[in-house]
Amino acid sequence: MSRLRVTPTRGQGRDRLYVSLRDGTTVAWYDKDTGRVSVLSGAGRDEVLSALAPYLTGEVTVGPPRVPTSADLDRLSLHPDDDLAPNRPGEALHAELAALDAPWTAGAARSSGSSGFSGFSGSSSSPSSPLWRRWHQDPRQAELLAQETVGDRLDGLEGAGWRVLHSIPLPGAARIDHLAIGPAGVLAVRTLPARKRRVGVDDPLVRVGRAAPAPHLRWARRAAERASRALAADVRPVLAVVEPGRLDALSAPADVRILRDTELASLASLGGVLKPADIESLYATARDRHSWLRV
Repeated sequence: MSRLRVTPTRGQGRDRLYVSLRDGTTVAWYDKDTGRVSVLSGAGRDEVLSALAPYLTGEVTVGPPRVPTSADLDRLSLHPDDDLAPNRPGEALHAELAALDAPWTAGAARSSGSSGFSGFSGSSSSPSSPLWRRWHQDPRQAELLAQETVGDRLDGLEGAGWRVLHSIPLPGAARIDHLAIGPAGVLAVRTLPARKRRVGVDDPLVRVGRAAPAPHLRWARRAAERASRALAADVRPVLAVVEPGRLDALSAPADVRILRDTELASLASLGGVLKPADIESLYATARDRHSWLRV
């Protein structure tokens, strides 16, 4: 029986297999995204490769752990409150809807647990009640679902060398919905929920269904401009339209990429702009909250 055991982990968008001794001491790890096996000093190379053999795919590079770059060191020195990497898609909406959810949850609990409570009745959980309608018809619900849809699709690009951040706060209560940094460059992605409705694009306006046109393309450009200043890099705007019934671009802009949410995966095939080291460096800058305070 081998004295080594293999443990899979996933964090910050990276899939790794850690090789450790029976006492838990790590002796090596296999980074599946980069195809590299890092072996610590004193560990047996052949024994490590033997333990990892069932999990290795394709060609792999074997050697000592790489020396941390300045970007790695900056990331490790970030205070948790300043690190934007843990932000969920629609992070601010989660907080707003949680506040709205509080009286709904309390009312439902009271009505089911105390028949003598007069502040809420059992009807508060009925579709005909004002409280129920306020919660379930709030447009922020649809916006959050769209943010999560786009966020999930962008997170799926990480296997192709992309790094993604969500809900980046900017001065003045503005936010960048998603920031994608990868081989094809840096993209500031604005989310537009359509929910099976027709979407018409007439630069700079975008109309969803029967709603009044809004300057979504101008807002997308503005977000990219602010990101460009924060990162000192070229940032391209993207408008991600979620579940459109029909998408008509009457005057398609040359500087804003308009994609359905189902088309975001196509970004994985693009490249030729940024090298892996550049991607990591920009990502380290972008995940630091302080980078965005003066844009």
